[in-house]
Amino acid sequence: MPPDPSHEPFAILAVDDSSDNLFLIESILDDPEYRITCVQSGQAALEVVVQTPPDVILLDVMMPGLDGYAVTQRIRDNSSLPYIPILLITAHDQSSLVQGLDAGADDFIRKPVDVNELRARVRSLLRLKRSIDAQSNMIRQRDDFVARLTHDLRTPLVAANRMLKLCEGDAFGPMPEDGKHAIATVVDSNRHLLSMVNTLLEVYRHEAGHKALTLSPVDLFKLTETVVMELAPMAAEKGLTCLLCRSDWVDAVPPIAHSDLRSPGAGSGVTSPEATTSLDNAAGTATLESDAFVVMGDHLELRRVITNLIGNAIKFTDSGSVTATLGTTSRPPDGVDLPDSDSLAWVWVSVADTGIGVPEAEQQAVFEWFRQGNQARSGHGLGLHLSQRIARLHGGIITLVSEVDHGSCFTLYLPKSSES
Repeated sequence: MPPDPSHEPFAILAVDDSSDNLFLIESILDDPEYRITCVQSGQAALEVVVQTPPDVILLDVMMPGLDGYAVTQRIRDNSSLPYIPILLITAHDQSSLVQGLDAGADDFIRKPVDVNELRARVRSLLRLKRSIDAQSNMIRQRDDFVARLTHDLRTPLVAANRMLKLCEGDAFGPMPEDGKHAIATVVDSNRHLLSMVNTLLEVYRHEAGHKALTLSPVDLFKLTETVVMELAPMAAEKGLTCLLCRSDWVDAVPPIAHSDLRSPGAGSGVTSPEATTSLDNAAGTATLESDAFVVMGDHLELRRVITNLIGNAIKFTDSGSVTATLGTTSRPPDGVDLPDSDSLAWVWVSVADTGIGVPEAEQQAVFEWFRQGNQARSGHGLGLHLSQRIARLHGGIITLVSEVDHGSCFTLYLPKSSES
């Protein structure tokens, strides 16, 4: 590898309990491009890695105390460390290769080491390190750019809308009706753009790990009821009925489709925007306690999720209804990997519509980053991605069941509060 004056020498950490082996590695890698640090124990290696992370680690497998597998595992388990390629050096058989790769090693070389092979493997791991570092740096720059851009866009958008509203209200003199109509269109467009900017900013805050949840007891039924009431006028403009139901089964199963909402166990209590809440029991089942739908969560973030699910249902439904249903269950959704899923009780909120539905081929991808549907009304591909991230941060998940031209049913599962 020819010397490159544009960067500092690569830092290589060699770990072996034999001083002779360390001397051999230093001799083989004697190159101005490398700065080699040698230690003779796994514990000493971990201390060096934490203080000054190297670019590559050459790690002997068999050492007293912490062996190479244990050191590799601890390095990979430390999320605060950058990515560091690890080359395990062993004199053992194939089983050690499997164990090392499972622990998180990137490559293997066997003793006695071949000089050219060792040099080639180190060069290969350094190329891998440079590639991953460059990708990480590009992602950080992208995140910083988008965060700054979205933040800077909010102020002029808000200011412009305030000025337009003043014009619309004849603050600067009488405005012709055509002019007011044009201003109203611009205000609506700005409001949509501001909503997209805010969502994009929230996504990047979550992606960058800068979003901290403020946890408190949240009654999901009351929260969902509030959202339904707020979005009901939007549904009414399209001639849709916006309903709120609850299941009083102790171990209820969420509806799998809109037509399933009135089946046994779905709850017959219905709330329309104009009606008083009715909490009739389903099939004579015992009424749940008043705190049955309480979870520990961030009220603002959970409101964002439920608003997005109900808002999307209204957006993609042209006739019929949108129904939000709440229930509790001791069983997590089938085929879903959730932490401590067997030991938790769950609260679920399903949002079912009679809309256009999601094709089966697209259902697995609807929660992906910037994933837009093929429908003409598809948004910017951020809302569901953000909602799923928020659900995951709360230890839950959002699932989807849908059929084209027969509607969709999104269900949010969250762990029930242990204080309930």
